[in-house]
Amino acid sequence: MSRPVGEILWQPAPSRVANARLTRFAQAARAFGCAGVSQDDLWNWSVERPADFWRLVWSECGVVGDGPGADILLDAHLMPGARWFPQARLNYAENLLSGEDSDEVLVFREEGGRTARLTRAGLRGRVAAAAAALAADGVGPGDRVAGFLPNVPETVIAMLATASLGAVWTSCSPDFGKAGVLDRFGQVEPTVLVAADGYRYGGRGHDRLALAAELRAALPSVRRLVIVPVLQADGEVPAGAIRWDDWLRGHEDARPAYARLPFAHPLFIMYSSGTTGLPKCMVHSAGGTLLQHLKEHQLHCDLGAGDRLFYFTTCGWMMWNWLVSGLASGAAIMLYDGHPLEPSNVVWDYAAEERFTVLGTSARWLAACAKLGQRPRETHRLETLRAVLSTGSPLLPETFDWVYDAVGDDLQLSSISGGTDIISCFALGSPVLPVRRGELQCRGLGMAVDVFGDDGLPARGGRGELVCTAPFPSMPTGFWDDADGTRYRRAYFARFEGVWCHGDFAELTPTGGLVIHGRSDTVLNPGGVRIGTAEIYRVVERFPDVVESVAVGVDQGGEQKIALFVVLREGRELTPGLIAALRDSLRREESPRHVPAYIRQAPAIPRTISGKIVEKAVAQALAGQPVENLDALANPGALEWFRQPGLLDG
Repeated sequence: MSRPVGEILWQPAPSRVANARLTRFAQAARAFGCAGVSQDDLWNWSVERPADFWRLVWSECGVVGDGPGADILLDAHLMPGARWFPQARLNYAENLLSGEDSDEVLVFREEGGRTARLTRAGLRGRVAAAAAALAADGVGPGDRVAGFLPNVPETVIAMLATASLGAVWTSCSPDFGKAGVLDRFGQVEPTVLVAADGYRYGGRGHDRLALAAELRAALPSVRRLVIVPVLQADGEVPAGAIRWDDWLRGHEDARPAYARLPFAHPLFIMYSSGTTGLPKCMVHSAGGTLLQHLKEHQLHCDLGAGDRLFYFTTCGWMMWNWLVSGLASGAAIMLYDGHPLEPSNVVWDYAAEERFTVLGTSARWLAACAKLGQRPRETHRLETLRAVLSTGSPLLPETFDWVYDAVGDDLQLSSISGGTDIISCFALGSPVLPVRRGELQCRGLGMAVDVFGDDGLPARGGRGELVCTAPFPSMPTGFWDDADGTRYRRAYFARFEGVWCHGDFAELTPTGGLVIHGRSDTVLNPGGVRIGTAEIYRVVERFPDVVESVAVGVDQGGEQKIALFVVLREGRELTPGLIAALRDSLRREESPRHVPAYIRQAPAIPRTISGKIVEKAVAQALAGQPVENLDALANPGALEWFRQPGLLDG
């Protein structure tokens, strides 16, 4: 008998609640009209009085800058269009680099064995040198600097140097192909391109030096190509390029300088996946990003000085930006570049040896560890680990069970959900709330999150569209090259006027949590009943032989049927017995509507480079339709299998 969704798996100890930064923040909020100190009291106050809430975040979370000023939120009725902290001035890099010189703030490990450690003084000095080199290349406020880089210290340094000057950082991970990179960087016209000579993954090096030269030739805006040596410390660089160390030479004695600019000044350009057209270029502000990350780190993750924050991520995913922002809360950031399961315990080894306090990863990685039968609590010393974060896809209830059984029973397990679109979260964890099986703990403070039905009204007790009904600081300031905001409004505000519609199919729980059932544009609709794909995955992927799966709707004879494709463990086959067991479990645990009309064994599931299943692309391939921007996929060849004739016959 499966344990119920919503069952309490962890309850914070009273001492932990009393000492949480969120508790102290709630007490301070009483002076601004907050009715009580519970999570519900605080969330209600934060969305009813957003100016007071975000002013208090500024002061309590320690923003360094000029401000906040008398005005906090102007044109609050506009969505989009509200203006935050119009009198404030700050610099993102200054906030991340302020603090004690001797504190260790960055630890790095690479699959190939390379390591690095930096104190705050060491990081600050390298950022100052890189900023001086950028300035010597003519980079100033508003210019774009692009990184085609793995998750290495030089990436953090280059980003912070860019931010210190008031320039705009944008990045892609080096596993992107040429077309995917040009689809992104070609739109924003960077002045400087910082690229790695390659990266290591899965036990081998992947050379990117020739591609870096091709990118420079295809980007006429680039005046300088800087090569970061990852594979070869002393290798040749393309003609006209310069090696990282040579680029910094002569700037070693540069002193940190931070351009304090308006709150809304651009900091990052982030990109959508690009699987349905040219990637959207989302511009995120320095102030909005900083304030939102400070809130999430300190109030939702209880992050502070002495903490050691890890997130397994690439530089093409917003969680990399989120990870690096942890420096602003006094935490040390733990970087890793390479395959997270080769060897299988590599991340747990890192966590134990470096005494992680917060470990972030994807739901897929946690599920893979469970499938491998890992029990890190028995093989590793993880006594400092107090929180595990998961995102990228809904965390299955069974994976909740595995974490508390196999990792630790005194952990805040936070399934979090947001997106590149907001460079943060709509729903996430809380150190003062219980963890309930299969649920995100709470809505983000200051985020007026709701679930709407098709009529544009709250879907009380039901499922619907995840929306946000009021402005928040980390909304994009707009899309690049979208002067009148037409594309921006079409992306998020076309469904419900004046309301941000995120594209997630979700459900608010009676206890204040949230369940994400999948993406709205891939919701299944057999017989007119809306079904989130996550509802199917959480049943199917509990089977030991199933590695992963994808479910899509196929239209046949005027009605939609569900087609389920499963990837099985090596050497296993999809037998009639397994098909029957899958169908029986879905019928018993969900409903007859959840039972697929077709179940097939697939060799692989297509995913984006950031690891997300592309259900829509699978449906298009099955229907014989073209799929745009295959270069946005990590394994585009996997789609071809879904195009074969007769796949759904019989």
